[in-house]
Amino acid sequence: MNSLLVGFTAFAATALAAGRTSAPAGCLNVAKSGGDYSTIQSAVNSLSTSSSEDQCIFINPGTYSEQVLVSARTAQLTLYGYTDDTSSYSGNQVTITSSLSQANGLSNDETATLRVKAVDFKMYNINVENGYGEGSQAVALSAYADSGYYGCAFYGFQDTLLSNVGHQVYAKSLISGATDFIFGQQAAAWFEQCDIRVLGKSLGYITANGRESSSDVSFYVFNNCDVAAGSGESVPDGAYYLGRPWREYARVVFQNTAMSAVINKAGWSIWNSGDERTSGVLFGEYDNSGTGAAGPRASFATTLSAPETISGILTSSYSSAGYYDDSYM
Repeated sequence: MNSLLVGFTAFAATALAAGRTSAPAGCLNVAKSGGDYSTIQSAVNSLSTSSSEDQCIFINPGTYSEQVLVSARTAQLTLYGYTDDTSSYSGNQVTITSSLSQANGLSNDETATLRVKAVDFKMYNINVENGYGEGSQAVALSAYADSGYYGCAFYGFQDTLLSNVGHQVYAKSLISGATDFIFGQQAAAWFEQCDIRVLGKSLGYITANGRESSSDVSFYVFNNCDVAAGSGESVPDGAYYLGRPWREYARVVFQNTAMSAVINKAGWSIWNSGDERTSGVLFGEYDNSGTGAAGPRASFATTLSAPETISGILTSSYSSAGYYDDSYM
């Protein structure tokens, strides 16, 4: 293990629940003024995609209005945001924002404020927002690689988080939206101690998993999470469903999770009337709590006899994966 990687590992292990207000050793420094770079994309572009030496970027406080593409690379890349408390998203002082949508003639991925294609990518304490609002698909984060997101916050309305390819972890983070706002087709993703926050609408869906066959690895598991209305949002009781099937083999589980009254008693929804897509789904729950967990659930929902395990979602070697940070779990 090279000395720079040792430094990164030690920093991540000791910084949890403390502040991160200056750049770790070896990181590029992004700031609105006075940094090595004034935009995140320019810092990313300056890094080699063929070098195997670990890379990192520290971002100083501010709102960065740009679309960021993290292209595929040999090295592991980590982004750190300025914060007073690394253990949560609540102290984050860095926001990346844009407002592209499919109304611009773009694909889901192309609308995203942050697009991740780099294997073993990690991100800490950064807010990512798509500010387009209601009316079209508009992604905040598009994740197409094995990757981990720690103490982050993702804001949007429809299709906030595209968890699409690879093994992924979202820990101690916030994800906010109204329509199908956690979606994708081929990713196996573990959501640990995340706050799922819904917007003030009379009907909404948290997940739209697009698993297309019984052999696909796609699987979303929400463990020890909290589902409720967003701050300042007025949401009718029963307005939201935990998910609906974007494709016929959708697979989503909520376990050990607190659910407020915003969740409909049925829990889960068909895709559309006349196009139900429920015959092959696994919409599972285990040991959830709160008014929204009460039921009775839809006929195609499953009450699990045991919780899903993280090794079952991320594979047995997950703890040694480059994107995985055990200190947040």
